[in-house]
Amino acid sequence: MRITKENTMCMIIDDQQKLIPTILEYEQLLENTKKLSMGLLALEIPCIVTEHYKKGLGETVSILKEALSIPEKTKAYDKITFSAYENEEIRNVIASSGKKNIIICGTEAHICVLQTTIDLQNNGYQVILIEDCIGSRTQANKNGAIKRAMQEGAIISTYEAILFELVRVAGTPVFKEILNIIK
Repeated sequence: MRITKENTMCMIIDDQQKLIPTILEYEQLLENTKKLSMGLLALEIPCIVTEHYKKGLGETVSILKEALSIPEKTKAYDKITFSAYENEEIRNVIASSGKKNIIICGTEAHICVLQTTIDLQNNGYQVILIEDCIGSRTQANKNGAIKRAMQEGAIISTYEAILFELVRVAGTPVFKEILNIIK
């Protein structure tokens, strides 16, 4: 199945101030997620951000707030359910978008990312899980989440692979913009 920008949106899950420092290799995860976010905005692919129990875990980290232009271009939704899809407001935003492909990245891979993936897959969406933009406190938890997501039917990709799949053609202005972002 080819993933096209016309039928795709992105959800960035819980990359928050108090959670991120506990995540294995979080600096690289944030750099990759920043590049993914900037590329998706260049492609005009809508993104939403979730913040799990913002009162306790803080807001989305500043590097991503800046890359996503929160709140000017991208909205952040507070949630308390592990699965973002169980939040009625988020579920309605996804449904009203008309998009069926949902790019997912964020933390923690084995909790909120995985439960959101399962619920989206079970409700007729195709999840594209970006493995170099998800994280957990341990490698075993991340690996387990990826295996389970695959069993549920999610497509596993990387931020570079998905950006180039969405661009499709070299030599265009947006291709050049993506190339500058990933370098």
